Amino acid sequence: MSRFFADIPLDIDQVIELPEVVFHHWIRVLRANIGDQATLFNGLGGEYDVELVEIQKKNAMVRVLSFNPIDRAEPYFVTLGQVMSKGDRMDYAIQKATELGVGAIQLLTSERCEMRLKYDRDQKKIDHWQQIAIAACEQCGLNRIPQILAPMSLENWLPQIQSELKLVLAPIQAPKPLPTSLPKTISLLIGAEGGLSTAEIEMAEKSGFLKWQIGERILRTETAPVVALAQLMTN
Repeated sequence: MSRFFADIPLDIDQVIELPEVVFHHWIRVLRANIGDQATLFNGLGGEYDVELVEIQKKNAMVRVLSFNPIDRAEPYFVTLGQVMSKGDRMDYAIQKATELGVGAIQLLTSERCEMRLKYDRDQKKIDHWQQIAIAACEQCGLNRIPQILAPMSLENWLPQIQSELKLVLAPIQAPKPLPTSLPKTISLLIGAEGGLSTAEIEMAEKSGFLKWQIGERILRTETAPVVALAQLMTN
């Protein structure tokens, strides 16, 4: 069945109106008919099977049939500190990080960051990235949406991190394996296209981050979180 995020209260046996975005996608684009079923989730955990019972010109009603408490999240919570990049690269990083189970994405600026959001455009861009995360959850089966956090400087972000394990992707002479048992909270720092500067890596280490290198190749900024999160999943 089709899956949709619905930012509304959901409960069994309710008859509810579909949110506008879901109405457009399911009814207008996919041309659903009365009697068709779909899965809705509201980001609070679990998912609901619903049946389409009424279609009007500008809205539609569904009946909530059942609730499935399934939670497909990883047993740990990863906060991804991602230095922003331009164009489709950032879209890709957010989409794939979401599919791989990231808990939250903190947008960062750094010395080599090539992107600076401008006041009136900030929220519009953040909303765009949040929608990418929502669409990724709809596709991959996750029921909790990672929050896209407003940009802040790397310097201001580092001292705030209280995760049990802090990792920064950076080249090291003698790479060490991750702990065999991962803690409940992890922070992962990914630099810009040109990487983090030596001073920024040192600053991260002073804040308790461990340098982590995956293989011998230098990964692009949009590829690095994908590989790193996949490595955590299979650790």
